[in-house]
Amino acid sequence: MADETRRTQSGDAPAGSSERPAPSERPAPSGGGGERRPYRSAGGPGGPREGGGGGRKFFRRKKVCKFCTEKIAAINYKDVRLLAQFVAESGKITPRRLTGVCTPHQRRLSSAIKQARNIALLPFAGRAS
Repeated sequence: MADETRRTQSGDAPAGSSERPAPSERPAPSGGGGERRPYRSAGGPGGPREGGGGGRKFFRRKKVCKFCTEKIAAINYKDVRLLAQFVAESGKITPRRLTGVCTPHQRRLSSAIKQARNIALLPFAGRAS
């Protein structure tokens, strides 16, 4: 044991042991308080965007429920033209976040679409390609 301590102190490490480098010799951790990256003024990974100027790029209008604005009380399953607006080309019912329909009307709308599908007024799936 005394031999091993003398060897490690003198700098001769035994063949099987792994010695850790001193804290000053270790590379700095990436998430720590090492050197910081320079501030990037504009743009993402692809560089700055064309058109210059900052601020908002486009104005997105808030979606409003079609049934509330037009005061449509009942959603009829026989009204295929109305229901077809809320069904995607693939046959899926379009979600609320895309159409802007409020929650109670979306529930009624989806049940009306399902009724219309069951009596073959609307297709279950889109066209086969």
